[in-house]
Amino acid sequence: MSTLGTVAFYTLGCKLNYSETSAIGRQFSEAGFEEIKFHEGADIYVVNTCSVTEFADRKCRNIVRRAMKLNPQARVIVVGCYAQLKPDEIANIEGVDLVLGAAEKFNILDFIEAVQIGGSKGMVRAGEVQRANEFVHSFSFGDRTRSFLKVQDGCDYKCSFCTIPLARGASRSSTVEKVVNDAREIAKMGTREVVLTGVNIGDFGNGTEVIEGIRPKKEALFIDLIRELDRVDGIERFRISSIEPNLCTDEIIDFVAGSQRFAPHFHMPLQSGNNKQLREMRRRYKRELYAERVEHIRSVMPHCCIGVDVIVGFPGETEDDFLETYEFLRELDVTYFHVFTYSQRDNTPAATMPNQVPLPERRRRNEMLNILSEKKRLAFYRRFLGQTRKVLLEKSKTEGLLTGFTDNYVKISIELEDSWVNHVVDLQLDGIGKDGLVAASLVAEPQKHKLHQVH
Repeated sequence: MSTLGTVAFYTLGCKLNYSETSAIGRQFSEAGFEEIKFHEGADIYVVNTCSVTEFADRKCRNIVRRAMKLNPQARVIVVGCYAQLKPDEIANIEGVDLVLGAAEKFNILDFIEAVQIGGSKGMVRAGEVQRANEFVHSFSFGDRTRSFLKVQDGCDYKCSFCTIPLARGASRSSTVEKVVNDAREIAKMGTREVVLTGVNIGDFGNGTEVIEGIRPKKEALFIDLIRELDRVDGIERFRISSIEPNLCTDEIIDFVAGSQRFAPHFHMPLQSGNNKQLREMRRRYKRELYAERVEHIRSVMPHCCIGVDVIVGFPGETEDDFLETYEFLRELDVTYFHVFTYSQRDNTPAATMPNQVPLPERRRRNEMLNILSEKKRLAFYRRFLGQTRKVLLEKSKTEGLLTGFTDNYVKISIELEDSWVNHVVDLQLDGIGKDGLVAASLVAEPQKHKLHQVH
């Protein structure tokens, strides 16, 4: 079959980016391009970037350099958050042909002809972020085991360290009906788990379009969405990727506790266990509310996995402030942390705040919290040794081994052949290996046709 050429993608950053890369990939496939692996030397490379860390520029340059080595004649297009924030900087990277901002990236095919004939070298199409005012639905595909389903985009919060509102625009959402339809499409592909993604998914319901800063009144809330998704046949599990503690209501927690499909797993950003720091970060809660959320989750789901985002080295964070966060987290009944070392981002209030913490000190604090996180994760895993839990099996990098996650996010490994991939199986959790994964074994030797096998 003849095609218009080959295209390959590289995604940096969050689950939301992965869902959007897949949506862009579908556009190329429907237009007649053949999608190939990155290392196979494509005619066109699309790099979807992230802006969360200070290394965005370095990562982007590295990926462009790799693409040009694979095919010196390749055309390179850069999209995503970093492309919106610093388009001219990216355009000056050797090898970059086109830079598309937040409002332009989903119109990528409009620019392809100019890219292919070589008339777009260093071209930038990144307008004001206010133009990114429509919700574009997307979900990842290709991995039959798991799909990232975008339900919300943008953010109206003004956290002092964050560039996401500058990169993605105002909060806007899909509709309940559209998300449910997307979930049904994902189920038809044989995917077993759906992860709901967005910038601020608890803010779901803000309308699909923002016009001159005004949006329609909310017609649905996040709780309405997950209730409808819980009725979708063919999806074994739904996971909530991350939700703000002030939006993670008791109603949502109680619903997940009683659901057959929503996994007992919450990831709530904390950022600091010190109220002074939370105020300076312009977060919308105090640490006391966060502790209440954790306590309620534990009261209705003792087995629930609880993940935490935390930032170390925010401007003005003294040693006492950090130790208060450390002790707060040490005493909190949570499972693991994602620890971020604060990095200054242009055009954010935090970048010009006094009392910037020296980088070596930020890194030391990061290491301390990562050690504590690993201790908590292993303690959580030990609670379930000897138990039987359902595991969605996935491929691993090791021949003869499969990995997978329980409903409550315990990662296991088991000696099984690849034909077991994408099955949900009852496994006994036996012990923790040197790799930090839980070794598991089959409870029985069930026949494949009884394992909800997807054809």
